[in-house]
Amino acid sequence: MLLKPEDLVVASLGPCRFASPLRPTRDGGFVSDDTRILAQFELRADAPLDMSVSLEKAGPRARLYFEPAVTTAAIVTCGGLCPGLNNVIRSATLELIYNYGVQRVLGIRNGYRGLNPQSGDTPVPLTPDFVERIHYLGGTVLGTSRGPQPIAAMVDFLEQQRIDVLFCVGGDGTQRGAQEIHHEVQRRGLAKAIVGIPKTIDNDVAYVSSTFGYATALEQAEKVLRAAHTEAHSVVNGIGLVRLMGREAGFIAAGAALVSQEANFVLVPEVPFPLDGDQGFLTALERRILKRAHALIVVAEGAGQHLFPDHSARKDASGNPIHEDIGVFLRERILAHFAGRGIPVTLKYLDPSYLIRAVPANAWDMFLSDQMARYAVHAAMSGRTDVLIGTWHSHFVHLPIRTVVGQKKYMNRDDMLWTGVLASTGQPRW
Repeated sequence: MLLKPEDLVVASLGPCRFASPLRPTRDGGFVSDDTRILAQFELRADAPLDMSVSLEKAGPRARLYFEPAVTTAAIVTCGGLCPGLNNVIRSATLELIYNYGVQRVLGIRNGYRGLNPQSGDTPVPLTPDFVERIHYLGGTVLGTSRGPQPIAAMVDFLEQQRIDVLFCVGGDGTQRGAQEIHHEVQRRGLAKAIVGIPKTIDNDVAYVSSTFGYATALEQAEKVLRAAHTEAHSVVNGIGLVRLMGREAGFIAAGAALVSQEANFVLVPEVPFPLDGDQGFLTALERRILKRAHALIVVAEGAGQHLFPDHSARKDASGNPIHEDIGVFLRERILAHFAGRGIPVTLKYLDPSYLIRAVPANAWDMFLSDQMARYAVHAAMSGRTDVLIGTWHSHFVHLPIRTVVGQKKYMNRDDMLWTGVLASTGQPRW
């Protein structure tokens, strides 16, 4: 998408009347509202620098829209699990209470369902004692769910609970829900800040260089690839086939393969591949087996969907496409191919998807989720709304949710990530 200046205008609830209780240790510790990060960062002779498109820099403001002592904030986690969710809950809670002096912070139970009074899911008060050690746990202590809830009912709940700030932690479906909540809040003329914190191990959120959970996913996936490679290498004509998450982008599969350096084939959604024929995947795999007597294949869940002619446009409760199971499909086609060629093989199929995303965050994702949470608190207390915390050129920025939802970040096949995969695997350049 070609960004325009109007795509990057962040909504604000109004003038900031209260002095921030934060006390920076140096001059200039607060971020000015007019501090911007240029969207274009490459300076080339054939492309003049465009100064008109820039993003609002995130960070603490000297003046606040909300008076902390009488503000109520709430945190909701939605969608699939991701390493770092509990870290976000903890860091946002402590930033609100210790640094800003917010007296009432609520945890919404079981995703957006917890904002619907009909669910009966009572919010849990978030305190320093409650969140003391949750950052060492996988999953989310608040629970999660998929799917929409009645928007009017959710905003009614925000009013009934006197919630001024809502932090929505989740992926694309969650942020679509956050935008709808914002629109209903705006329609009613209410002064409530809706702030999104992007979450997905797939690392496919537009304008976010790295989402928390991705580094942990690579670390865990590498262990699986190591085991699959050992299995394949320990027998004659051994094949390890590992299916990793990645509905529409292959960042996990590609990244794990580069970390591992053991994969021989990496199949991702961005690169359609032929299955049969002289230039097809099965022929390439056969050549590898005949030459080296073992192979390791890594496939993203969204890869190869073009091989299913009857694939429908089904969606899950969050609006994400439901893909055909490429891992099982490849397992059966590989076994049939080698049986037809009279070549005995031993194939081990591993699908560690839910093991990878349910573990606690590693050190980098602990850090990243902490920073995302704190920047979200700064944005909310200064009255930003309908806003998502993003990263651009190593800076945290404010992004209008409307600009992000409905888009995906994909691998560029000319970038070092994918060309590195090609170099490490030696696979055909389909």
